[in-house]
Amino acid sequence: MEIANIHDAKSRLSKLVESALAGEEVILAKAGKPVVRLVPIHAESAPRVGGQWKGKVRIADDFDVLPDEIAAAFGIEPS
Repeated sequence: MEIANIHDAKSRLSKLVESALAGEEVILAKAGKPVVRLVPIHAESAPRVGGQWKGKVRIADDFDVLPDEIAAAFGIEPS
C-alpha cells in the first residue's frame, strides 16, 4: 500500500496511476490523513442490452395526471 500526500501526488500522478493499474492500493492523504483511494476503472465486459423488462411493466393511463390531494399538499390549484 502506498500513501501519498496530495501535494506530492501532483508531481507523481503518472507513477501513482501506474501503481494502481498494477493492482497496488494507492491512498491520497491530506495533512497526513487518508482522504481518497486511487483505483482503476474496469470497463464492462459486454455492452448493455435493453428489453429485459418488455411486457413485464405497465404504466397506468393516468400516470401523468397529478391527483388533486397531492396538488393541494403542494399549494397547486387542482385542475
